[in-house]
Amino acid sequence: MTIDDADLADRLTGILSDLITIPSAYPPGDSTKICAYAAERLRAAGYRTEVLARTAGVDNVVAGLGQGAPALVFNAHVDTVGIDDAARWDSDPFQADIRDGRVHGLGAGNCKGSMATQIWLAEEIARRGGPSSGSLVFTFVGDEERLGPDGLSYLRETGKVKPDMLVLGAQTSNQLITEERGVIWARIDTTGRSAHAGNPAAGDSAVLRMVRVINRIEAELAPRLAARVAGDKRATMNIGLIRGGHNTNAVPSSCTIEIDCRLLPETKVEDAFAELKDIVMTAGEPAGSVEVTFLTGTNGFTAPADGPAVTALSQAIAARQGAPARFLNAVGVSDGRYFADDGIEIINFGPGSGDEGHAANESVPISDLVDAARIQLDFVGRLLGVG
Repeated sequence: MTIDDADLADRLTGILSDLITIPSAYPPGDSTKICAYAAERLRAAGYRTEVLARTAGVDNVVAGLGQGAPALVFNAHVDTVGIDDAARWDSDPFQADIRDGRVHGLGAGNCKGSMATQIWLAEEIARRGGPSSGSLVFTFVGDEERLGPDGLSYLRETGKVKPDMLVLGAQTSNQLITEERGVIWARIDTTGRSAHAGNPAAGDSAVLRMVRVINRIEAELAPRLAARVAGDKRATMNIGLIRGGHNTNAVPSSCTIEIDCRLLPETKVEDAFAELKDIVMTAGEPAGSVEVTFLTGTNGFTAPADGPAVTALSQAIAARQGAPARFLNAVGVSDGRYFADDGIEIINFGPGSGDEGHAANESVPISDLVDAARIQLDFVGRLLGVG
């Protein structure tokens, strides 16, 4: 049975409308109801389906069809950001508002639009008899918006998904992101000695010590990062948090900053942290007055331009859109980072523009949904074969 674009648009907007009506915002990030919806549909379509959770309230779906290699895994995160100011929305964020060729609603773009196309894709491939070779797996996960460990990271850690190729739903306007920078978060603590503000010389200001440490970082690390450029990708640093002291009339005895560094894909997290720590610990402050702590981090990745998944998806995009696929630069990071060291192909792809995510009146073009569904069906056919 051939499905025309109008019928496909109706099916996709129907699925997306269902998803928008199921709250899954973080906080609290409860994904039980939306994962139950996805699991029920895929189980009914004939997939081997599990709902898995390490932490109560953070459910994840794994649904597979076929056997053996290659293993092609699709992923979309089910959680959204919360509503910052409901007054800024022109419609109910939890009801799909379909107008002007777009679907409006919380998560319409990030990432329920991708989730809707993947649910349709899973059902359509099952209807056609499944993949001719290899295995096809769909994963729908929570805990992405807080960069947490209980979503796709948990599925990798427990061995529930072992992809050879991983396609993550993202707002790429149906183009490709095949590279992501690595990221580290680090905390720096300085300590001093408290005293009355009327006699600051009797104390030792941890805030002033931190100022010297920051100046050292700006003088030494910032220029090194600025010189690390590869195409559109740049290494960056941001001091995103600072806190210190306890009262205006007291010399502060402690101060803390937290730093976010984005790394080129070829830079390893351990090397980047060692570099930061060396710069800080050689700033000339007394022994024991400065501490550098690694908080979290993951390496970047680059999918080979001639890999089978990149090649097949590029061909499917070109066939649908009548123009060569474009490769976009990622500003943020995706859950693909958990597989960065696994030697697999990792691609971000999906409907909608990144400008729409995390914004009031979030929306996705219906034409993007249709194109994404068509492209991904063609892509799976090129890789695994579909009846």
